[in-house]
Amino acid sequence: MSEAVNITWTGEMSFEAEVNNFKIAIDATEAVGGQNRGPQPKPLTLVSLGGCTGMDVISILTKMRVKPDYFNVEVSGELTDVHPKYYHTINIRYIFKGKDLPMEKLEKAINLSQDRYCGVTEMLRHVAKINHEIVIEE
Repeated sequence: MSEAVNITWTGEMSFEAEVNNFKIAIDATEAVGGQNRGPQPKPLTLVSLGGCTGMDVISILTKMRVKPDYFNVEVSGELTDVHPKYYHTINIRYIFKGKDLPMEKLEKAINLSQDRYCGVTEMLRHVAKINHEIVIEE
């Protein structure tokens, strides 16, 4: 199975990406010749990671009959100092809200995502240290 995306230059440093029939504008900051009309490419890597693991976690928790009132994934990355700059460390915060959420099931769902199901995690772990934490807010 293969997947493909199409990236078309739209002027200056701006491009339009077509992903699964959806269009996403990407651009650079003004400091490097862009017009800041869309997200920059590198942070979209963090979006991919957060979306991948978030979908895994919700799917697994649903099968475990655990339904949080709220779920959010925050992903941050630390870049190397020299070019080519890449994320050498990535931190994931899984934030849940709800009453009586079973920590052992949350941990199991997250560990299954991180160790078995999330292909984005698997790709990135070869170049970055990936840390995670669980936050439960009542």
